[in-house]
Amino acid sequence: MRSSWINGGMGRTLIQVALGQLVSFDLAIIVFTSSSIAKQVNAPLATSFSTYPALALVYGTIMLYRRQKLLVSWYWYVLLGFVDVHGNYLVNKAFQLTSVTSVTMLDCFTIVWSMLLTWIFLGTKYSGRQFFGVTICVGGLGLVLLSDAGVGGGGDSNPLLGDFLVIAGCLCIATSNVGEEFCVKRKDRIEVIAMIGVFGMLVSACEIAVLERKALESVKWSTELLLTYAGYAVSSFLFYTLVPYVLKMSGATLFNLSLLTSDMWAVVIRIFIYKQKVDGLYYLAFLLVVVGLIIYSKTEESPNNTTTIHENSSLSTPDYCLIDEENVSPEN
Repeated sequence: MRSSWINGGMGRTLIQVALGQLVSFDLAIIVFTSSSIAKQVNAPLATSFSTYPALALVYGTIMLYRRQKLLVSWYWYVLLGFVDVHGNYLVNKAFQLTSVTSVTMLDCFTIVWSMLLTWIFLGTKYSGRQFFGVTICVGGLGLVLLSDAGVGGGGDSNPLLGDFLVIAGCLCIATSNVGEEFCVKRKDRIEVIAMIGVFGMLVSACEIAVLERKALESVKWSTELLLTYAGYAVSSFLFYTLVPYVLKMSGATLFNLSLLTSDMWAVVIRIFIYKQKVDGLYYLAFLLVVVGLIIYSKTEESPNNTTTIHENSSLSTPDYCLIDEENVSPEN
């Protein structure tokens, strides 16, 4: 009996934790490569562009093999692709203005926007404990803004503007997630990822041609820069691909808590790679975010408690903190 429990429950838990940390480390690589590119190239749209053709090629091929027709009208996917591209754009642009630690910490604002959007548009209900937990998270994120405003010191070019770009980017990411939730719960996950790849690629290509063509022409390409772009593309593709399966296996609660370690990876990157000091307010902010997410995640399940982001809907970048949706059963 005990051996069975170890091989079953304990073994499964260890696998869940390991997969969660794999995704968390992958997110840290996305952060590192994106911030490295931002220091050399002023083309945030081009940074995330490579991810979309890969998604379109892989998942589009699966759709063609299935000979599957679109289950959702194409113009909805245009809107999703547009919002997803600009969420990535704003977050990547923020790396030029503020610190790696600020970007990764403020990514958790996705929770706040997702709660608001699902409450307004999907009629999702939340308990008082969930609101309390998110309030604590927002308090922690407020400390990041306070530090970057100069109270705790800072040496970035315009950290406060960068912070607000992250918050705006999180709004786009949350909007994309809510739209993906609506599509995935009623239709097909493969189609959603493939179409976001297709229309994200088209939107990015059009805007790059207009807004970033001169910036790319002036770039001094090197082997190191090309490898950094490749690292971002691979890690971002893996993030899009792995997250739905990790959520399906472990649930959003454990996934949310696992992603918090990516913030600590960001601190390590900032200290040892960029040789920058981390203000004490970041550690206090991280502690508040951890406490807030634990309170949110420990909310007791009940028939009247519907949660927010579908376990298959976290298809956006940088991810980012997702909201617990263990009570929702997918229809596909």
